[in-house]
Amino acid sequence: MTYFRQIPDFNYVDRNVGAKIGDYTRVKNLFRRVKLREDIFQNTSFFEKYQIEGDDRPDNVANKIYGDSELDWLVLVSNNIINVQTEWPMPQLTFDAYILEKYGTYENTSAVHHYETIEVKNSQGVVLVPAGLQVDEGSSYSYYDEFSGAFVSTGNFTTPVTNYEYEERIEDEKRNIFILKSRYLPVILDDLERDMGYKKGSSDYISGTLKSSSNIRLTD
Repeated sequence: MTYFRQIPDFNYVDRNVGAKIGDYTRVKNLFRRVKLREDIFQNTSFFEKYQIEGDDRPDNVANKIYGDSELDWLVLVSNNIINVQTEWPMPQLTFDAYILEKYGTYENTSAVHHYETIEVKNSQGVVLVPAGLQVDEGSSYSYYDEFSGAFVSTGNFTTPVTNYEYEERIEDEKRNIFILKSRYLPVILDDLERDMGYKKGSSDYISGTLKSSSNIRLTD
């Protein structure tokens, strides 16, 4: 089901040169946007986790999950994605061009962005310091090991993260999305068909798929 085919139309006042009062241009009402019902959107049992692979686009994912690439809008709506350019992972070539433009040279993309901790455990395997905490270069950690009765120093327990790795992590986070389970698809499509149409009695109603703007023309 093509999403844009479900969007109702809007008679917009024709402002082209030579247009007369009462002339309209029929356009799609892009301000009318579908969203999932709250009782579905807030219930994780309706969804399953999914990881975007490679350079897959929303239509590729929709085709894999639902067998219909035109349900790409459902993939986006399920994750509240409005701007695909910034909220969907970039294709690899686009990503490489982006970080090169951001950092200037290939050498700079390999420069250290920050340092992070390496996981520290005591002699009993209890985690004292988790991995991934941002710290200063060369940081060390000392603790009293009650099982050995001695103070222990880890020495340097940091690892560098390059600019490329930092940016890549941001992109990888975007790959973790939620997908509406296929068995609930009929419910969503019924909601779309019902909610997208105009209701009788609404302002400037013409039909379930068309309404009109007030015929107000601007003058120079």
